[in-house]
Amino acid sequence: MVTNELKLSSSGDRMLAVLSLFTIDRSEWTVDVAAEELGVSATTAYRYFKRLTNAGLLSPVSRASYVLGPAIVQMDRQIQICDPMLRAGRTVMKDLIRYATEGSVLLLCRLFHDRVMCVHQVAGRGPLEPVSFERGRLIPLFLGATSKIILAHLPPRTLKSLFMQNAVAIADSGLGNTWDEFRQRLSTLRRDGAAVARGELDPGRVGIAAPIFEGHSILGSLSFLLPAERTDDTLIGRLAPLTIAGAREIERAMSQQAAAATASPARVRVAR
Repeated sequence: MVTNELKLSSSGDRMLAVLSLFTIDRSEWTVDVAAEELGVSATTAYRYFKRLTNAGLLSPVSRASYVLGPAIVQMDRQIQICDPMLRAGRTVMKDLIRYATEGSVLLLCRLFHDRVMCVHQVAGRGPLEPVSFERGRLIPLFLGATSKIILAHLPPRTLKSLFMQNAVAIADSGLGNTWDEFRQRLSTLRRDGAAVARGELDPGRVGIAAPIFEGHSILGSLSFLLPAERTDDTLIGRLAPLTIAGAREIERAMSQQAAAATASPARVRVAR
């Protein structure tokens, strides 16, 4: 099974691993239980909790338990304002959603370790059924158009390793029963430029996704989630190239942001 567990090779790694313990299913931890889970002494765990609390990354609550702290909310606000892909994506998505049928959603997602995270979504017009892939949620690399188009552009060595570790999950996702089949299906996705999936994340939804690159490396994807009852091959054929064009526009906007940030210090020095 694919995981994003931290390797506990140093005290710094172990302290970061404390944060990875906190999940939606288990949002509170005591020092003693965390120490047992991490395989460290209670004294060491207390030291980690104290440092993370001082930094605002953890907060004490009742019964000697801790939850994630306010510094994470502050960081999220900074990401919302400053993240280059988010800044570039908002304008593009606001324009692009107008071309979709009622009840559609646009997702902006990024690769996070060996899974995919939704970082922003824009809802279209009309009544909207709930979308399970919310901001901050992680999904596997093998499930849905959003993930599969990212998977298709990972380096060959990474893909080989993923296949060796996740052959059953890959077969179940329809991506091939052998390494050759897996490689060929991903090659087809790269050639097509977009992925289409039906009902893999949410029943009654059709996904159309295009990759977003940072330089030559895959960064994330831009995806339509469409209501299946209003989606036919004609609509898919119309929206797929628009999704690809939107992804390229996000890349251009990120590139312009980077160029402006690089040029800014030079202009300041000249002004002096």
